Amino acid sequence: MKKAYISAILAFLMATLLCACNEKVQEGTIMTADNRVTSEETMAESSASTQSEEDKGMFATGLATEEKSSEVQEATEAPAELNDEIEERCPVTYTAKRKDVTYGEFTHGTYDSMTCGLERGYCILLPADYSTDKKYPVLYLLHGIFGNEYSFSGDASNKIKEIVGNMAADGLIDETIIVCPNMYAASDPKQQPGFDAESCLPYDNFINDLVNDLMPHIESTYSVLTGRENTYLAGFSMGGRETIFITLQRPELFGYVCAISAAPGIVATTDKFMTHPGQLAESDVKFTDDATTPNVFILCCGTRDSVVGTYPKSYHELLEANGTDHIWYEITGADHDNNAITSGLYNLFKQIAYDKAK
Repeated sequence: MKKAYISAILAFLMATLLCACNEKVQEGTIMTADNRVTSEETMAESSASTQSEEDKGMFATGLATEEKSSEVQEATEAPAELNDEIEERCPVTYTAKRKDVTYGEFTHGTYDSMTCGLERGYCILLPADYSTDKKYPVLYLLHGIFGNEYSFSGDASNKIKEIVGNMAADGLIDETIIVCPNMYAASDPKQQPGFDAESCLPYDNFINDLVNDLMPHIESTYSVLTGRENTYLAGFSMGGRETIFITLQRPELFGYVCAISAAPGIVATTDKFMTHPGQLAESDVKFTDDATTPNVFILCCGTRDSVVGTYPKSYHELLEANGTDHIWYEITGADHDNNAITSGLYNLFKQIAYDKAK
């Protein structure tokens, strides 16, 4: 009798523990694509003040999924035949440092922003042999939420210097200047990014700062080729969202565009982080009928993106439904990470190279 009583108590305790564990699992905990466990409820309540530096880096320039290697490799042969086909992964020959290539280095500059009423900063990558005797095309590269002008210049995992340096060394593209601005175009220096509509407004304001202040500064300060054929735009995450928005609003300014892992918010929606009021109606996610449009307009995203999910695909579907020409592709197995970024940048420059060769 005593043994039966003890057994019943043990069974009751085990059942209670199992129920408690099951309830905890069902409270909103999800397993993301790269096996990181996060709470959807906690993520929805996140703000700038609660994000760790690692989280901010993930949102700004993506997860680093490969070892940062300083190993210098022997040069490999360029592709035998250039084509305009999309490749999901950037070939190692363009992400590796080569012994026969000298790479440019990022430096920092400032400009007066009439849009913000402030002096604002940018990082710029000039070719290693930059000379005022030559003129260069320019790529404006936009970071994600919580980032600034140092986000890309301080993240070697995205292989920006290697991709542009190697492709130029192979004669595929012209040597190119890359400008990494601070996309948070706030007039109040105390305002900070966050997961709420008001905190995101300065990102939507960047179109004015870019067109009216930064681009004129770059064109008057550096030896750049002007005109849409020589002016490129790309962005990641929140930068991808603003890349699409800026391109739709001012398509005549940019010849080649790539939006990588674009964040939600161009149209009204609610994601796991916040409610977005939207910048455009769904029917307006298109070029106007008389617009001068980019030669190439690329949208891409990883198939396992644990941050923006399928929002990039939804932009593709809206553009397609509204009759707007663009290229859409997915990077198999990529998360919100550097694999997506290197893929997008490589394919953008590959399209430029193909048109240049023609």
